[in-house]
Amino acid sequence: MATVRRATHAGSWYTNNASRLEEELDGWLRAAGLTKSADVRGVIAPHAGYSYSGRSAAFAFGNIDPANISRVFLLGPSHHYYTPKCALTRATTYSTPIGDLPVDQEVIEEMKATAKFEMMDMRVDEAEHSMEMHLPYLAKVFKGYDVKVVPILVGALSSETEAMYGRLLAKYIDDPRNFFSVSSDFCHWGSRFSYTYYDKKHGQIHKSIEALDRMGMEIIETGDPDSFKQYLQEYENTICGRHPISVFLHMLKNSSTKIKIGFLHYEQSSQCKTFRDSSVSYASAAAKLDN
Repeated sequence: MATVRRATHAGSWYTNNASRLEEELDGWLRAAGLTKSADVRGVIAPHAGYSYSGRSAAFAFGNIDPANISRVFLLGPSHHYYTPKCALTRATTYSTPIGDLPVDQEVIEEMKATAKFEMMDMRVDEAEHSMEMHLPYLAKVFKGYDVKVVPILVGALSSETEAMYGRLLAKYIDDPRNFFSVSSDFCHWGSRFSYTYYDKKHGQIHKSIEALDRMGMEIIETGDPDSFKQYLQEYENTICGRHPISVFLHMLKNSSTKIKIGFLHYEQSSQCKTFRDSSVSYASAAAKLDN
């Protein structure tokens, strides 16, 4: 039985007008000016409304060469629903205004059989924006190609659970037809986010935020999940996709394919100068075969 997860954030977080959406994505991808590479096996990309992070996300999705990829695993944080596990979709199709993406039922069943995942109901699935915000870009990049998606909602995992899922999912990295789309924004700064870390030595507040984010980005680039965990414990940076990123780092660590993450773009929604200000940071990375 076909079950469609609707594009519930179309018309608010991004336009539901198909031709306008195509135009916007085209423009951002062109502006990023990246060369597609078959060596790129995954991305880390933001998930804010497109007016905020659409431009930044192009620096991740613009790297993708769709030719040999048949499956995209989506790893997105859970914003509204608490679970200490990872959850799988019950949908058979993920809809976007510019084309639908079928869910790979076979892989979902395979993961279900491990008894390590829960199944999210459609209400939870449709309320969550972290994976949906990657879908129009994926639909655009894979237009005309036969690709399926494997959406995984990543809950509030302990360090041990992150490592367990990393070991469990690592085998999928060793299949070169698989691609990984990891969803995360970076620092959410300001009193409305209850986070106002400021190191004066960097000058203005936005410079301190950038230094903090870049420290985290550099640690992610080392591929070491334990150093990333240590960084998060020490600075408590409000990286909302910290669990998906950690799971991905554990996957890379446990796979026999050598893959290196490199960040290509960083920006902030606004530049904080006083403690009354607030901002969200967006960073885009590509995970590339390290030959």
